[in-house]
Amino acid sequence: MGRYELEYPKDATNLVKRHGERGIYALEKIHGLINSTLLLHVSFNPPGDSPFPVTLPMIGQMGSFDRPSASLGDPLDLYVHGYVSARMFNVGRDAGAEGVPVCVSASHVDGLVLAVSAFSHSYNYRSAVLFGHAALVTDDAEKLYAMELITDSVVPQRWHNTRLPPTGAEMQSTSILRVRIASGSAKFRDGGVNDDKHDLEDEDALNKVWTGVVPIYSTMGEPVPSGHNRIALPKYASEFFDEFSRDSKEVALKAANKKSE
Repeated sequence: MGRYELEYPKDATNLVKRHGERGIYALEKIHGLINSTLLLHVSFNPPGDSPFPVTLPMIGQMGSFDRPSASLGDPLDLYVHGYVSARMFNVGRDAGAEGVPVCVSASHVDGLVLAVSAFSHSYNYRSAVLFGHAALVTDDAEKLYAMELITDSVVPQRWHNTRLPPTGAEMQSTSILRVRIASGSAKFRDGGVNDDKHDLEDEDALNKVWTGVVPIYSTMGEPVPSGHNRIALPKYASEFFDEFSRDSKEVALKAANKKSE
């Protein structure tokens, strides 16, 4: 029997319209992309007379305090971290029982797709959007769970390899928002150049224009110790840095070498 993959229901909010065939609604892929993105963008409408929505770059991670062993393919909450006086957290503190409506986006660019025509250029990319309601986490146990979750998303095992426990001042100055997810979707593009038929038949253009894919990937650089550092780089850290760089390159090269449909 095959494994059943949970998906976010398609509705007017999350439906991918342009290139709908690239739309993804599977929880596992969406949550995985969110968790692999170093910086998320959280958007909301501020209270008051401001005519503009607000978008803030924030660190976040998907997880479940009630079910810590839940997988990426299960329904999860999004925890985002910030300073206690940040605007988003003040809004979340004043929110009602349901919370503040938010939209969270994440994206990776894996390559430049350069075609004969400028209008046929593209990116290889992976993007995701979540819709939900954000509220301030007030329970200390849940707050510590979220802090460990987010810290270990930066470098796995880092939380238990830092000075613990957190001080009272650290806990008071740091806030966590929990976003209850209502809907979400993702959109991926990979593959080579999709030139129009008339460009492929234009010998003059083909003899003048370079076409192809330029892979883009992130690499962890050589660590620079602090002035007061006293120990060698731990194995858990060096192994993660190597794995991160290797995986990022592999994804970009795989996307670049995939044959376009």
